[in-house]
Amino acid sequence: MRRLLGLKDLVHDAIDKTTELVEQTHAATGRRVVNMLSIVEPLGDAARAVVGAQRTAAAAVYATIRATNRGVQTLADAGVALAAPVAAERTRATPVESTPRGTLSRWVDAAQGALNAMHGDFLRARDNGLAIRMGVRQDGRTVRLSRASLARAFPDATGRVAVFVHGLGCTEWEWRFRAEALHGDPDVSFGTMLARDLGITPLYVRYNTGLHVSENGRALSDLLGELVAAYPRRIDEIVLVGHSMGGLVARSAAHYGADRGAAWVDRLGHVICIGAPNLGAPLEKGANLLASALRALDTAATQVPAAILNARSAGIKDLRFGYVVDEDWRGKDPDARLEDNRRDIPFVDGATYYFVAASLTRDPDHPLGQLLGDALVRLPSAAGRAPQPARRIPFHLGRTFGGIGHLTLQNHPDVYAAIRAWLSGGD
Repeated sequence: MRRLLGLKDLVHDAIDKTTELVEQTHAATGRRVVNMLSIVEPLGDAARAVVGAQRTAAAAVYATIRATNRGVQTLADAGVALAAPVAAERTRATPVESTPRGTLSRWVDAAQGALNAMHGDFLRARDNGLAIRMGVRQDGRTVRLSRASLARAFPDATGRVAVFVHGLGCTEWEWRFRAEALHGDPDVSFGTMLARDLGITPLYVRYNTGLHVSENGRALSDLLGELVAAYPRRIDEIVLVGHSMGGLVARSAAHYGADRGAAWVDRLGHVICIGAPNLGAPLEKGANLLASALRALDTAATQVPAAILNARSAGIKDLRFGYVVDEDWRGKDPDARLEDNRRDIPFVDGATYYFVAASLTRDPDHPLGQLLGDALVRLPSAAGRAPQPARRIPFHLGRTFGGIGHLTLQNHPDVYAAIRAWLSGGD
């Protein structure tokens, strides 16, 4: 129900935003006509008079569209309010455990994850039901952080816990990426294999990837604090495993946990960043440059696309240079052209940090592999190897693989072998 309500609200917000863009285009066109005709007076005065009259009439039309849109929304909200008690009663009558988690549900989860990646900050600001709330998930369902709920969800809970943090636009389902092809079983993931081989209990986090990485880092730190307090047995060791953006969120959580003196940090043993854009992602840098170029041209044909492009989420913009703390972005222009404000944050004492990098070419040293990396993150960025030694991220250990794409990294057998060796005390 919450997602359906969120979709309804999103449609009305989209109508408002579209109306705003059309209005901006109209105004930009009028300005251009006036500017052109103002070269020859008195044509400029006539043009300003005509455009002014058009603007007044258009403003009334746009106001009517907005009023009608919100009027329809009010009526829809009233209808939902009447239907909500009936829907709630039906929900109470149907046990959650009997709800099938089939292909359709996973597609809905994937669509919601992708929407949050693009506009999750907007959804959160609007209190939209489609905004994902960070939480522990098992088979697509939220696990409450109470001792009873955790005991039911993890009856074989052990003292070693691996917390998996997915990447941009994903959900916890992506940890099973290509499982059938890679492992011969659609349900195999790093988590299931760590449970089988090392007795580590896997927990999967789902979160709104459109928010700032630092916001999600603080939220993850808080969640881990609640987890340690409610877990059905003592947690002796926590392993954070993050893919892509998830690696940045894991590093951020460790930083904020240590900065606040959180009790869970004393149990943090390993932070594994898989294909994480620690120094930034080229695709986001390209989007920033394109939007800046479009915005520099004062035409309706460029200003509107620039506005649409710049509407991408704060989370995506953090990937430009690998921001993980508030100070990286707070008080800065998020759309400034390639302005790197990344700060160097120390690792947590007592924890070992690892990187996993990959190239599309079988030989990572091939020029094309160096250029493209895993298609989304280049090798130096994943490994934290900045050109300036002082700006490098000093991972303790790491592995570079050839012939593996960005998404496949999160469930590839070779990557798992490295993780298992690290967590077994090997190199």
